[in-house]
Amino acid sequence: QVQLVESGGGVVQAGGSLKLSCAASRSIFSIGAMGWHRQAPGNQRELVARITSGGSTNYAESVKGRFAISRDNAKNTVYLQMNSLKPEDTAVYYCNADRVTYYSSNGNLRDLYDRWGQGTQVTVSS
Repeated sequence: QVQLVESGGGVVQAGGSLKLSCAASRSIFSIGAMGWHRQAPGNQRELVARITSGGSTNYAESVKGRFAISRDNAKNTVYLQMNSLKPEDTAVYYCNADRVTYYSSNGNLRDLYDRWGQGTQVTVSS
């Protein structure tokens, strides 16, 4: 199976920075739009940032100007640079890809849709 694996979470003081990474496993041909979502206890999962295969981005208003999403298609990886972190940013952050095209065992291309990573915890202390 194609998996998305997040890394880079941790505990940071308010005002600090973290950079999250999300990499796709196995042999990948291409990935469509990718995004970062987060979910705090008792809250619904919300979109934080999104980036298309062509590099167009959008952000939640709460993180605009502080967070930056980017991707490296050669590495099948998406990043989330988080600066000026606030306690309210504390959540589990999930990576998402709307479409992943990968090489099957016989060399044919196959598509998977709406893939999610396992999440990485970000805790911002005051």
